[in-house]
This record gives sequence, structure tokens and C-alpha cells, in this order.
Amino acid sequence: MTIYHKIILAILIVGGLNWGIYGLFTFNCVGWLFGGGTSLLSRIVYVLVGAAAVMAITGLFAADRTQGE
Repeated sequence: MTIYHKIILAILIVGGLNWGIYGLFTFNCVGWLFGGGTSLLSRIVYVLVGAAAVMAITGLFAADRTQGE
């Protein structure tokens, strides 16, 4: 796994955990950490999570390179 994929995965984990916490407890962790859901820093995190999700789409169509390792 390349560093590029590790960064994307880490960002997606942050987004997924935030959604999970929000779904269970209606608590927006990112918004709380960065000064509200509409603050500039929160919006940057949301954009990064969205961009990471778009970049991860290519992984769905990539050839599986785990065979033979």
C-alpha cells in the first residue's frame, strides 16, 4: 500500500468515525473539534473527506495486486 493510499484511508476513517458518532449520538465530532459545523476548519475537513472518497473510487476499478504476495 502506497503512502497515497494510506493518507486517503486515514482521511476516510476520520470521516467514517465522525458519521458513526453522529449517527449514534447526534454529535458532530469534527464540528466540535474545529469550532462548529460551519466553521472554515470544519468545512476544510469535510472537503478533504469528500475528496478522499472521490479519489478512493479509482481503487474499486484498479487491478488487484495482492495476488502472488
